[in-house]
Amino acid sequence: MRSHLIVFILATGIAGSLHAAAQVEDSIAQRVQACSVCHGPQGRAASDGYYPRIAGKPAGYLYNQLRNFRDGRRHYALMTTLLDPLSDEYLHEIANYFAALDLPYPAQRPTSSTTSAELKRGQDLVTRGDAQRKIPACVQCHGAALTGVQPAIPGLLGVPRDYINAQLGSWQNGNRQAKAPDCMATIAQRLQAEDIAAVSQWISAQPVPEHAKAAASLPGRLPMPCGGVPDGQGATP
Repeated sequence: MRSHLIVFILATGIAGSLHAAAQVEDSIAQRVQACSVCHGPQGRAASDGYYPRIAGKPAGYLYNQLRNFRDGRRHYALMTTLLDPLSDEYLHEIANYFAALDLPYPAQRPTSSTTSAELKRGQDLVTRGDAQRKIPACVQCHGAALTGVQPAIPGLLGVPRDYINAQLGSWQNGNRQAKAPDCMATIAQRLQAEDIAAVSQWISAQPVPEHAKAAASLPGRLPMPCGGVPDGQGATP
């Protein structure tokens, strides 16, 4: 009888330990751990330069991108599969969580060999655009400091060169889309391959200011209508 009692106590204790181990904190921080597999711990970006940083991006921008993947405007099977069953409310919760993370950017990586002419071309397009080809400057939408604008325009500083190249190329070939009117698709179609290379080289070479934050508002209206941006920031059609 005593041996049976000991076995029962041991079995009960083991079962209790297993049950305790199976308990997982039910919080948004715990639920978005899956995102860190690709986007790095706390959404700081993967080291390969393919998966972008999502920590600290404006909530409206993150929400728009989650919807774009879920609803087929952006195409990446893994993201679509993860997001397909999720409601708009849940996507808002995910976006708000990552937007609230205030984390430092890593040290700037050395850029590959680039000529001064290429960097000058990139700087001109980013800061002044090209009026003859109806290409607005990046700073007109992404903020004077290129750190983004609340609530829905992302910053460009700290984004890897290869990722910028890939996304502009995706807009050119239609693999990436946004809510109409798709202003970035319009701009990308006006860029030449040399423009994209120059812009990505120059942006990726710029240091990220300490405590970089998205600006509260734009100094003026956008140069063209953008479907993913609130009407108050849009251009007059």
